[in-house]
Amino acid sequence: MSLKCGIVGLPNVGKSTLFNCISSGKAQSANFPFCTIEPNLGSTNVPDRRLDTLSEICRPQRTIPATVDIVDIAGLVKGASHGEGLGNQFLANIRECDAILHVLRCFDDENVVHVDGSVDPVRDKEVVDLELQIKDLETIDSRLAKAEKAGKAGDKEARKLADLLVRYKAALEQGKSCRTVQPANEEEAAIARDLFLLTNKPVMYVCNVDDASAARGNAYVEAVRKAVADENAEILVISARTEAEIAELEDFEDRKAFLEELGLEESGAVRLIQGAYHLLGLQTFFTAGADECRAWTIHVGDKAPKAAGVIHSDFEKGFIRAEVIKYEDFVKYKTEAAVRAAGKMGIEGKDYVVQDGDIMHFLFNV
Repeated sequence: MSLKCGIVGLPNVGKSTLFNCISSGKAQSANFPFCTIEPNLGSTNVPDRRLDTLSEICRPQRTIPATVDIVDIAGLVKGASHGEGLGNQFLANIRECDAILHVLRCFDDENVVHVDGSVDPVRDKEVVDLELQIKDLETIDSRLAKAEKAGKAGDKEARKLADLLVRYKAALEQGKSCRTVQPANEEEAAIARDLFLLTNKPVMYVCNVDDASAARGNAYVEAVRKAVADENAEILVISARTEAEIAELEDFEDRKAFLEELGLEESGAVRLIQGAYHLLGLQTFFTAGADECRAWTIHVGDKAPKAAGVIHSDFEKGFIRAEVIKYEDFVKYKTEAAVRAAGKMGIEGKDYVVQDGDIMHFLFNV
């Protein structure tokens, strides 16, 4: 769907190590600032146990998972909004992303250099936030005067835009990101999306901890939780070093045993990939049969014709109806015929909003 999550943060906090663990792309990872200069783009499969279960039932010739694109972006430093370090490039790269995975260093290790000389994830977060906020203020100031002028001349849409920009500006001037300002309604939410503000992008704070803190976190993580309480943002605790070690284990049982020793049910990489997928506002529907079991990616809220178009544009153009099986029903009855006989097959039209996990078959005519 061409949506991308950008991994951002200060230099040398573990961004590239995590990128290498979760992505098919491979970024250079080393113990010095600005190891990453050009952004690295990788596509990774989205782990989904439901697809595994469907494949066990159908025994298809091939199984195709959903994917998500991850971008490893160069580290940011103070003054980036004025061109310091790789600032201009960083800001351009992040503007092209649809959501942010903000990596924060939450571990002590005298052998790993910190660009500011000490470990303080809340300070590090504020450094990045400030640079993005400054850039957003520039964007807002350039648009606000025009919107206010047009609004006074009677342009109702411009007046709505101006009202929203004023609220965003007030938040930024208080050191808050635009995502802390809640749109009053869906119309205002649509206006907000069209502004493409950096601090209004969905964000997940990824707390990179030491091995011992991977299961429960630590004091640094708690400080981050408190600092982002009003942002409507997710937090994920992960040990990049642990994930790197897990990635080197090829045997499934070895990985499982390693995770159990750490008190983890699944790897942080899996949770991070799934988190990125949902952060982008994406969900999955399935097609299942003897030839292929496949996870298809759509936006949350998409209707049946839109989902059909993901498979082929002709399916959307000539959409007639969709046959829908709930995942739980398919797992219970095992075959489409048995589901139909049990009266669990749904026949849905153009207004049906696809639900995450739906198994679908489309009828169309071109």
